[in-house]
Amino acid sequence: MPAKAPAKATAKSTAGSAPPRRGAAQGIVSSSHLVSERSVELSEFEFGLIVAWNAFARWAMRCMAAAGCPDLTITDVLVLHHINHRARNKKLADICFVLNYEDTHVVGYSLKKLVVAGLAQGEKQGKEVFYSPTPAGEAAVATYREVRERCLVDNLDTERNTDIGEMARLLRTMSGLYDQAARAATSL
Repeated sequence: MPAKAPAKATAKSTAGSAPPRRGAAQGIVSSSHLVSERSVELSEFEFGLIVAWNAFARWAMRCMAAAGCPDLTITDVLVLHHINHRARNKKLADICFVLNYEDTHVVGYSLKKLVVAGLAQGEKQGKEVFYSPTPAGEAAVATYREVRERCLVDNLDTERNTDIGEMARLLRTMSGLYDQAARAATSL
């Protein structure tokens, strides 16, 4: 069987055609088959997001373990921090909305775990249940903050704070783009 001649890769000849060949993508990506010639950077961003999310989740769970709560998942940690936020009681739908969780059952399960662990409490008001941290939950969050300061913030180059703020704005913008794309994909 004769070997195929390599195809010339030009913007004109490949625009709108098959995805780039293996190894053709530039940048650090996890799924070269998804790289678009129009935005290799988007694939780089997605890989960075995957790696950063997993590193953040591992960090948050280990930080919470160091704060005395070793058996919490990342969702549990995020929910505990959110119900502690601004010392306002929160209902399930609002927690899901702010944390961008679509599946209320996942957050509901975390709330039940936090209540059983003595870190959260629920108070029924009409048809809704409003959640808040218990004193033990507040203490765990305070200790988490101390560990965070000592292990993370102390090692942060604060001259990068402006860059970090820009990245945070970009992440919020990109989350809106991904949400819109998800709605569009659902309607296909």
